[in-house]
Amino acid sequence: MQTELSNRLGVEHAVFGFTPFPAVAAAITRAGGFGVLGAVRYAAADELARDLDWIERHTDGKPYGLDVVMPAKKVEGVTEADIEAMIPPEHRRFVARTLAAHQVPELPPGEASGWRITGWLEQVARSQLDVAFEYPIKLLANALGSPPADVVERAHAHGVLVAALAGSPRHARHHRDAGIDIVVAQGYEAGGHTGEIATMVLTPEVVRAVDPLPVLAAGGIGTGEQVAAGLALGAQGVWLGSVWLTTEEAGLHSRRLTEKLLAAGSGDTVRSRALTGKPARQLRTAWTDAWDDPSSPAPLPMPLQGLLVAEAVSRIQKYEVEPLLGTPVGQIVGQMNSERSVQAVFDELTRGFERAVDRIDRIAGRTAGRADQRTDGHTAGRADEPTDGHTAGL
Repeated sequence: MQTELSNRLGVEHAVFGFTPFPAVAAAITRAGGFGVLGAVRYAAADELARDLDWIERHTDGKPYGLDVVMPAKKVEGVTEADIEAMIPPEHRRFVARTLAAHQVPELPPGEASGWRITGWLEQVARSQLDVAFEYPIKLLANALGSPPADVVERAHAHGVLVAALAGSPRHARHHRDAGIDIVVAQGYEAGGHTGEIATMVLTPEVVRAVDPLPVLAAGGIGTGEQVAAGLALGAQGVWLGSVWLTTEEAGLHSRRLTEKLLAAGSGDTVRSRALTGKPARQLRTAWTDAWDDPSSPAPLPMPLQGLLVAEAVSRIQKYEVEPLLGTPVGQIVGQMNSERSVQAVFDELTRGFERAVDRIDRIAGRTAGRADQRTDGHTAGRADEPTDGHTAGL
């Protein structure tokens, strides 16, 4: 699974793995892919530095990257407290009623919410970059479009490639014009924030829109056959996120959540604004159903919604309240039905990729053989057909 881009970055497989777990990112890199650590959960720079130190010790000198969340436009002088003050009381009451209906306990006295998305705030993301550029990262990805121009310049000055996610050809062209090096075409099937165009349609559109920039296909990809499909559509690699959630290295804090993921089908996700304020694909739960009910208040815009629900999510996770317990995940969850190591995932990806390539080779060979048909009406190459009357290669 090698492409021009994977060769440029010095990785064996053109598989880019996004994950919030340092152990998974390191394992992806060690397995021959390109691990990308999600930074949004790091409110403190020293916590990010600690985990980057760990990754450095566990990647054998192989390349890895970092994913941040930064808006392209900067808003001066706005603090988290300022944003908190914008949350309407009606929304706070709705959250309290929903938690009470499911008897979710309060956090213990003095225990702060462990799920704070302060990483959505630009000043936090910039402090993360101050740390990241002290490490030999090879890629900086931004999940909210093109990062600010000065961040792109700073990354390039450090020899770091910049990637940005796009949900439409228009977004992709904007990234190209902003000096982005790699565009991630993220389809509707993906976990987390997604647009409305499916991967099969989006990928070739983005490839054409930004040619010759390299494109990564993302969304609904979790098998080797799907990797081959992404490359066949013109991508130079694939961006995988959801598939790592049930790996042994991920070590999800909740056994119940792991069991829900393993049991879920591809139709058990929903694209909802309940978590962050932007449409994000996640497990469908009583929590998403409550927010999507027409009688409920509409989710707030980002980052208000994330700050509103931060403590609620922490309580749901801490006490593993099964009806409300969920996570961002893509439609590929229907094929995530066993816990495996990251290496085992790569082994299956490579085997599936080989099967897909062999299948296409057989089809291409059979098609080419027809061009060799003799003018007397007999078909060349019949010696390759089996004697039981079935057609070879089907």
